[in-house]
Amino acid sequence: MRKDVRILLVGEPKVGKTSLIMSLVSEEFPDEVPLRAEEITIPADVTPERVPTHIVDYSEAEQSDEQLYQEISKANVICIVYSVNNKKSIEKVTSHWIPLINDRTDKDSRVPLILVGNKSDLVEHSSMETILPIMNQYSEIETCVECSAKNLKNISELFYYAQKAVLHPTGPLYCPEEKEMKSSCVKALTRIFKISDLDNDGILNDNELNFFQRTCFNMPLAPQALEDVKNVVRRNMTDGVKDNGLTLKGFLFLHTLFIQRGRHETTWTVLRRFGYDDDLELTQEYLFPLLKIPPDCTTELNHNAYLFLQSVFDKHDKDRDCALSPDELKDLFKVFPYMPWGPDVNNTVCTNEQGWITYQGYLSQWTLTTYLDVQRCLEYLGYLGYSIIHEQESQAAAITVTRNKRIDLQKKQTQRNVFRCNILGARGSGKSGFLQAFLGRNLARQRRIREEHKSYYAISTAYVYGQEKYLLLHEVLPDFDFLSEADLACDVVCLVYDISNPRSFEYCAKAYKKYFMDSKTPCMIIATKSDLHEVRQHYSLSPLDFCRKHKLHPPQPFTCNTADAPNKDIYTKLTTMAMYPHMTQTDLKNSTFWLRASVGATVFAVLGFAMYKALLKQR
Repeated sequence: MRKDVRILLVGEPKVGKTSLIMSLVSEEFPDEVPLRAEEITIPADVTPERVPTHIVDYSEAEQSDEQLYQEISKANVICIVYSVNNKKSIEKVTSHWIPLINDRTDKDSRVPLILVGNKSDLVEHSSMETILPIMNQYSEIETCVECSAKNLKNISELFYYAQKAVLHPTGPLYCPEEKEMKSSCVKALTRIFKISDLDNDGILNDNELNFFQRTCFNMPLAPQALEDVKNVVRRNMTDGVKDNGLTLKGFLFLHTLFIQRGRHETTWTVLRRFGYDDDLELTQEYLFPLLKIPPDCTTELNHNAYLFLQSVFDKHDKDRDCALSPDELKDLFKVFPYMPWGPDVNNTVCTNEQGWITYQGYLSQWTLTTYLDVQRCLEYLGYLGYSIIHEQESQAAAITVTRNKRIDLQKKQTQRNVFRCNILGARGSGKSGFLQAFLGRNLARQRRIREEHKSYYAISTAYVYGQEKYLLLHEVLPDFDFLSEADLACDVVCLVYDISNPRSFEYCAKAYKKYFMDSKTPCMIIATKSDLHEVRQHYSLSPLDFCRKHKLHPPQPFTCNTADAPNKDIYTKLTTMAMYPHMTQTDLKNSTFWLRASVGATVFAVLGFAMYKALLKQR
């Protein structure tokens, strides 16, 4: 909502503009009226909406046209004052003042107007019969009020309506000609309904309505009040209430009714609580709350964020198959202004046999977004209504900023749950295959991936000493001379070469010597396509001798040309190296060390699967 309101009073001379302002301030009619009142500011604590309000007078005798134009451009609302006993001042409303104001304001964001009929104490009749056709002709006119500066009739109401026209404008919500809400308002309220429909059954039941009421207005509805609301809907439409719950049509009808009855502040309160500005766009402050990330720190989702995302998955997984079909995924993202996940996501995370994103894959993609682009993650959580559903100040509460990596190295332990492994290798060395194998896809499945749907990332879980961690693999493009800091910043490096290509290893050797030999980042060399015949590499040292010389773990044989899903032991090793970068290569070569890590992983994976199946039965 606006931080202040600026009201400008214009109109013909002698209609009582200055008297209205002075009567408001002093609560009595002034004996002497100056040509123009000084600008006054009403403090927030004495206005109904708790917003500071500036009231500005205009005098043709004291001000130039240029000064008038400046005031019009600064005003949030303009009161056109006429005298109810002066026909000429009424005619000037349409012949002079409305055209002048419209010429000075942008067509797409017209300033709201209030028509003010002053001196009602001097006549027996009302001017409304003359004014209503004018109101119908100009949509920017919010309302009309008749008042009297002399006997203080409707003075406070006049300025309240002016303030309300700015803080709760009708224009963005409702089209008077069509007598229906505008499409942008319907779109915003539909998103709000979907977020509030916690079980996604298309109905707001009593619990959901009470949660909505408490969220927006800080109080629940009494049982009788709930019934009264539903009865109003029932009386006016047949499909507004279903199974004793409010449908989307019923929800939209209620807000149309609020607006038609002049209670648009109710609808605005709801819209602003869910992050909307005066143009019915989600505000930048709502979508991108402040989050400080010091250098050398990473971003992860915390426990509450995962619980929230699990609940979002559950409410859209209609068939309970632990995967999101294209229709279920589309339904999930209906609260977004665009589809955030493209077809490449299906090749970044685990999917089922039909190629649908699984529960694990869904959480993995959220983890990846949080790690690589936390601002985008905040935006996405904003669309889903995280801060509203979890009653947090903002979605920044969903993010854990990890401590500096240097501290992890000093303490020889880490609290992080997501580790990045950059994959480097010459073109055709098997990097993409290595990524896809992590997602359980053998060569036959990989060949079905279309080139335009290819992903340079893969993320899934790995288990080390019984702890579930996320390993994020990133395929670095093989442009040896232009590796950026981002290409090099990671927790573990994987240098990949093709054992059947004699020129493949040279890239790994040069990359290691140029970028990683003196760094503290652990490295592993992977000998891919190990199902093929191994040839001698055209390099001064064999891969094994190179590893011995530089105290690296021996090249690890790997193939994804298997009948079933490729073996995942290598990924556990990479995760372990990322978690324990301080360990020497001698420690890492110790077979007992790897056995302890992988046995823990196997046991935990079995237990984890059993627990997940139990949870699924409960769901």
